[in-house]
Amino acid sequence: MPLFEWQGKSVTGEVRKGVLEAPSSQLVEVYLRRLNIIPIKIQPKKEFTFKLFTRKSVSEKDLATFTRQFAVVLEAGLPMIKSLELLAEQQKNLYFKKVLQEIKIKVETGTALSDAMAEYPKVFDNLYVQMIRSGEASGNLDIVLKRLALHLERIASLKSKIKHAMVYPSVIVLVTIAVISIIMLFVIPKFAEIYEGAGHALPLPTQILINISRNFGWILLVLILLCIGLFIGIRYYRTTEKGRYQIDKLILKLPLFGSLFQKAATSRIARTLASLIGGGVPLLQALTVAGETSGNRVFGKAMEEIKINVSAGQSIAEPMFYTGVFPYLLVEMVRVGELTGKLEDMLNRVADFFEEEVDRMVNTLSTLIEPFLVIVLGVVVGGILVSLYLPIFKLGEVVGSIK
Repeated sequence: MPLFEWQGKSVTGEVRKGVLEAPSSQLVEVYLRRLNIIPIKIQPKKEFTFKLFTRKSVSEKDLATFTRQFAVVLEAGLPMIKSLELLAEQQKNLYFKKVLQEIKIKVETGTALSDAMAEYPKVFDNLYVQMIRSGEASGNLDIVLKRLALHLERIASLKSKIKHAMVYPSVIVLVTIAVISIIMLFVIPKFAEIYEGAGHALPLPTQILINISRNFGWILLVLILLCIGLFIGIRYYRTTEKGRYQIDKLILKLPLFGSLFQKAATSRIARTLASLIGGGVPLLQALTVAGETSGNRVFGKAMEEIKINVSAGQSIAEPMFYTGVFPYLLVEMVRVGELTGKLEDMLNRVADFFEEEVDRMVNTLSTLIEPFLVIVLGVVVGGILVSLYLPIFKLGEVVGSIK
């Protein structure tokens, strides 16, 4: 639908303006009059930017920045409608801008902010909506937004650390594949022509290498197709409940990286649970949301079991221990928090501890993986070069024996 720029006067005589999406200017006028605004000017909005596509997603950084700014403007006393209008105009992400404008319209017509945000689950997840809903109920929306912004910033930082741990190995693997491909496709065929012209029998490693080089295009194509098929198969299998659980379970058992993902999931659950409890969200609801946002179905299922036991009258720590999923430190800190009435504080401390553990593991893994991958690259490329020059070495031995 087209966008229309409008300008009008409110009942107090204040001049207001904005942008609305509607089928026609007549409907914009009807909508404004329903809001007791007398239209002065309504015209189609001119778009000067040209884009091949519009990104229909919002990054965690953009969402955290918006949340922080929303808290600041509300704390400064700016009305919610005006705050949403102001923040929407600042967005460079056109999709996020459109979402905020639509939320503003819904709030203007009487919809609660949390309910309006719930209609955009790809932007505002269940955690975000529940926190906003608790802020609306308590009348402390600005305080809840500050908590939410801090939570989003910490979660984004945690994800960034994990991605950083995966970048270097990925780059080394890609470089290794590229180097081997260049050698196989361009270097070895030249040597093969020289050796064939010499008319001598080649050493077995060299002959195998030349045979692989001759069929390397097909081998590479088959490997690429296998990787694509495996990727699609895993993605499809992960869309099923059983598949996602099994893959997430396998991830937690990976050497080195399994422990990293376990600590990251533990930190995320502890941080989410602390934010929800501190924001006034009911405990059972907080347990559900924390499980949904854990990022791992094994932890999510464990949180569901905890919720069932807590709803039956048990504490959090006991069923958490019997799931066998959570670290002992988290269980004991939750137990202490329940006994002292400082559960939020204990959960935040656990989250801080495991975030530091993740940071330390990332640095350690980077230190260990770097020399290992360099050695692997050296052995592979070195083995290829030795096999390639082996006939020359043999020729040197023959010449030496004749002398």
